[in-house]
Amino acid sequence: MILHALCDYYNRSSGLPRKGMELKEIGFLIVIDKEGHFLRFEDRRIDKKQAQRFLVKKHVGRTSALAANYLYDNSGYVFGYSDKGDAMTQYQTFKDKVKSILECHPNNPDIIAVYKFYQLKQSIVLEQMQCDPLWPEIVNNLSKKYSTFSFLIQDDTKIMAEKEELMDDEKDVKLEDQQVCIVSGKKGVIVETTTATMIPGSQATAKLVAFQVSSGYDSYGKSKGENAPISEDAEFAYTTALNHLLDSNSRNKFVLGSRTFLFWASKDDEAGQKAEDSFFSLFGFNEQEDDPNRGVEQVRKVFEAIYKGTLKTTSEDVFYILGLAPNAARIAVTYWAEIPLRKFSETICKHFDDMEVADTRMEKKPYVSLRNIISAVTLGGKVSDATPNLADAVVKSIFEGQPYPQTLFASCIRRIRAESGEKDKNSVYITRAAIIKAYLNRIGNDRKIQVMLDKENTNQGYLCGRLFAVLDKIQEEANNQHSIRERYMNAASSTPAAVFSTILNLSNHHVENLKSEGRKINFEKLKQEIISKIDADGFKTQLDLQDQGRFFIGYYHQRQDFFVKNEENNNEQ
Repeated sequence: MILHALCDYYNRSSGLPRKGMELKEIGFLIVIDKEGHFLRFEDRRIDKKQAQRFLVKKHVGRTSALAANYLYDNSGYVFGYSDKGDAMTQYQTFKDKVKSILECHPNNPDIIAVYKFYQLKQSIVLEQMQCDPLWPEIVNNLSKKYSTFSFLIQDDTKIMAEKEELMDDEKDVKLEDQQVCIVSGKKGVIVETTTATMIPGSQATAKLVAFQVSSGYDSYGKSKGENAPISEDAEFAYTTALNHLLDSNSRNKFVLGSRTFLFWASKDDEAGQKAEDSFFSLFGFNEQEDDPNRGVEQVRKVFEAIYKGTLKTTSEDVFYILGLAPNAARIAVTYWAEIPLRKFSETICKHFDDMEVADTRMEKKPYVSLRNIISAVTLGGKVSDATPNLADAVVKSIFEGQPYPQTLFASCIRRIRAESGEKDKNSVYITRAAIIKAYLNRIGNDRKIQVMLDKENTNQGYLCGRLFAVLDKIQEEANNQHSIRERYMNAASSTPAAVFSTILNLSNHHVENLKSEGRKINFEKLKQEIISKIDADGFKTQLDLQDQGRFFIGYYHQRQDFFVKNEENNNEQ
């Protein structure tokens, strides 16, 4: 189904290379004259990470055997220089390729010029190249993806690798050489091996579909691709689509640690396009935008419109999500889902609803994106430090509407507790509060946690969190300090009976330092309101992990309520 969906994406997309072609980054050109003499190198890099792309013949699949690309390749093949491998053997392979092209086009002056280049003594030409000002750059960047070379005839505007008049060397295929393709169901020429589709962290030769030799899976005398026949047409379609989705500028992917996620709609209509754009805004999110919150709010509106039917869809409209991870020799599929677009929109809307909490920040920023969720539960906020299984589990929860993983919740609590003792740092911020609320509401073992402060919630953990927030606020207003939070939050959230008598006594001293009698009275009423709902037996000896989560969400809600009250008082004035 994955290969079929990728083929469908290729067939419904416009602007993708036709069969046998691909857009290839070529960083350097060898400029020669009509007689094949080397003149100079030409730099076609855009920046340090990418180079200009040219529409060229699709690159060959290389394993242990040597094979040259069509008038472009790396330095070892094109001019016999490499920091690894047998450069001279590669050079001879490319030289033979040029000769074979010349035999197909004996009257073409451009291929004649390239052929003449290879009739010159290789050592002399290499010495000339090493005197070129670009040579140090070439040597220092041999391992880069763009370190690919082609030829440019002096005063020409088209490089040799993209000249269509030199590409008509296709051979006729006999009908008896064709087999039924397992992807398309049609007869065609079967590929022996498939094209590399590397992802971040993988080898350059990594493939989504790879065939092993003499591995025990060969049968009936068949080898490699014959064991699972994929036609040339289907192989080209799915690999081209996959490489397009994996492109560095693609808006159909996001990367989280070692995981790469691709997504696309089955149709290129208005609903499909808006779903893809919105999904990228939410999960491939760029925090450098002027107003990132605006983009995420637009995501909610789009998926609500699809779910409610304002954006028309049919039962056949599907949204695909593919999770990939690097492996030793091939690409591993870690996640695959094909979900009806309307159903998918419903689960995304549910994610928004579950993660929604009170937000009193002046400059509201998104907190429901996958990247923000994962960074909130890792040391230093580094997404790359998250375990791969955590990302996969959160993805599954969001995309399929399942309960959020317990590891996400436990990691969130652990990070709060680890940071609670840091001076002048509030470890219970909006994203973590949202994670706790969403997790607890989806498992549904107690009263549903509301978006804002819930004064009717009598859960003992929630009440302890509210009371702790009040005591913290009193100290803040009285002494402009948070020593109660820094010293006692962890104990208060796990063993409230052991510390609340102490911090209540401390708070009584802090109240005396408040300048306003009105504030003293208000805080005293609030304390008594919360304490009156504590069990008659007193504070609990110990709170389990879920109630520790309710403690922190209670703390967050009460703190946010103070900000709301301040804003209301300021508006009244």
